Amino acid sequence: MALRLWASSTANALRISVASTAHVSPSYSLSRCFSTVLDGLKYATSHEWVKHEGSVATIGITDHAQDHLGEVVFVDLPEPDGSVSQGKSFGAVESVKATSDINSPISGEIVEVNTQLSETPGLINKSPYEEGWMIKVKPSNPSEIESLLGPKEYTKLCEEEDH
Repeated sequence: MALRLWASSTANALRISVASTAHVSPSYSLSRCFSTVLDGLKYATSHEWVKHEGSVATIGITDHAQDHLGEVVFVDLPEPDGSVSQGKSFGAVESVKATSDINSPISGEIVEVNTQLSETPGLINKSPYEEGWMIKVKPSNPSEIESLLGPKEYTKLCEEEDH
């Protein structure tokens, strides 16, 4: 009983919902209501992120997206030297739960593809903002980056979707 009270008060303090099953005590199911959102990145409402450095922008899916997808088991990415258009699909992520299209938050020429993801798709779960990046693009319209959400706006979007 003390463990259940401690878990409940801790979950409340961290704003995590706790659901316990009466017949399987003391088992708890913790539901995550928050995701890692990094400063310095821009975010699309479709849950992709962009990191613009110099003439290249790196694109991947957010921690929020990978958390909702579950364990990623396959990633379909385009070939280098192709192009992407803002809001259009450039690939797909398959998880144990579903397959989802990945939309490009910006337009441009693909200059590099993360080939590690074909052999180790779980990098998206483990490290969505570092090792789990998907493509690098030379933006054709850099103003598209500024139209994306900042960290605070994206955090608010995730909170609204989770409630």
